[in-house]
Amino acid sequence: MKKPSRIKAILLAVLVTIIWSTSWVLIKIGLADIPAMTFAGLRYVLASLLFLPLLLKKDIRQQIKRLSKREWAVMVLLGVVLYTVGQGGQYLGLAYLPSVTVSLILNLSALFVAIVSSITIKEKLNWLQWIGVLLNLAGVFIYFNPVNNPLQGHWLGWLFAVLCLLGNSVGSIIGREVNRSARIHPIVITGISMTIGSALMLVTGILWQGLPPLSAQSIWIIVILAVVNTAVCFTLWNYTQQTLLATESSILNNTMLVYISILAWIFLGEKQSLVGIVGLVLALAGAMLVQIQLKKQPKTSLSDML
Repeated sequence: MKKPSRIKAILLAVLVTIIWSTSWVLIKIGLADIPAMTFAGLRYVLASLLFLPLLLKKDIRQQIKRLSKREWAVMVLLGVVLYTVGQGGQYLGLAYLPSVTVSLILNLSALFVAIVSSITIKEKLNWLQWIGVLLNLAGVFIYFNPVNNPLQGHWLGWLFAVLCLLGNSVGSIIGREVNRSARIHPIVITGISMTIGSALMLVTGILWQGLPPLSAQSIWIIVILAVVNTAVCFTLWNYTQQTLLATESSILNNTMLVYISILAWIFLGEKQSLVGIVGLVLALAGAMLVQIQLKKQPKTSLSDML
């Protein structure tokens, strides 16, 4: 499958993050009726089932048969890290902490990904991109203003939020490594990794938290999250990772903070303070700087490290 152009990849990634921004509102509503891990498992298992007809197509089946043992191992690892740990941790974190607190923790992923990806898969940022990463983080901290507004919450929430941070960060690096060669179709990568990760999530959720009766509202929320925010968006995200570096993807993901604030202003009437607006502008400006490449990035395999 042909890699997307850089501008196309950036625009698609922005579209995905805008859609993902709506997830936070829907998850908060759904958590009132469904236990966190079970909720996450139901969403992602349903989404993975949507991939089954696509995975059974002849050309896709042939590509799956050609996968090496190492490629299978990478996708199993991606499923566990990105979905079970990353997404499961997000739901559990939101069950114990305000969404603002969880969002702040997740926005630290850009710096983590930038450092780790430069070591593991040799994707080094230029000086302008590093300025963008730091500018984005500065904007995030200014927006949340943790000095004057101390963050509080249950310690379990912080634990799960940190696990979500680690899962998303490491998942971004693994996802970039498996996608950048463009040898494996995004549907194969998304379908297999999501099926593995979601099955583990749902089994864990049911054994740990149970499966309560679902209201009509809860069912609709699960369906919307599964079809649009998961099946479609994660496939597009894997497609953009054929072109975008791990840190570039991570920093674009961090711009959800901006979109969530805009959506809250439009639909909920939540106005931003002057300090908050300054923080949002800096965060967005930093994300834009990270997309600027001053030189061609090297491509080095991670095969020896897996």
